[in-house]
Amino acid sequence: MEVAPENWIDVGGYCKKQMKQVAERYPIFAHGLSLSIGSPDPLDWDFIKRVKRFIGEWNITIYSEHLSYSQCENAHLYDLLPIPFREDAVHHVAQRIREVQDFLEQKLVIEIVSYYTPVAAEMSEVEFINAILQESDCELLFDINNIYVNGFNHGYDPKQFIEQLDTSRVRYIHMAGHDQVSEDLIIDTHGSPIVDPVFDLFSHAIAQLEQPVPILLERDFNIPELTELQAEMDQLEQICTNTWDHAATLR
Repeated sequence: MEVAPENWIDVGGYCKKQMKQVAERYPIFAHGLSLSIGSPDPLDWDFIKRVKRFIGEWNITIYSEHLSYSQCENAHLYDLLPIPFREDAVHHVAQRIREVQDFLEQKLVIEIVSYYTPVAAEMSEVEFINAILQESDCELLFDINNIYVNGFNHGYDPKQFIEQLDTSRVRYIHMAGHDQVSEDLIIDTHGSPIVDPVFDLFSHAIAQLEQPVPILLERDFNIPELTELQAEMDQLEQICTNTWDHAATLR
């Protein structure tokens, strides 16, 4: 079960009782929205201390965040904005990730985010991500839909992008839907079914991994009947079975 820690830290009463019932049956993963790892502002250590207590209370082994920023000059921007693909940004972000990891005493898992315009780029996106992974020694949240959306919007082959990515650090996968709003623009919404090209990219992506990892189906709104969600989950499970069982046979 994945939760946003911002929504559950210090929650008590009936909601906490429900959370305990879930935690008795399933592992709890935390997927954060407020760390703002790419921000020029100092890290919010009061918030990070609360996250650490939350992680300890619920025995959370995966804490993921977005490779983006959402806070600047003490203003919360309520969006996941892209970080410039630059060497100085690599050093800035990697240092902040290392500080957070040292304090939490566990690896941070960063998500490749969707973005709609590059900002002052001096290197490719995949070079930028690989450099951060290596310098910070963090892990990767593989959002397959985000990679598909970025490839479509910025004119690159998402399969080649994945092949160039350091997939040895993938700890976790997200799958979701999107909306195509024009001939040359896709918006990452998490409010639509997964389309066939994203399922195909998912199959290609997991074939690059050395071992199976957890997979989460995201749906933030336009929640359909459970049978529709179950059908997507069944399709994901079938792809995993076909791909990973075949890989195990080859090994």
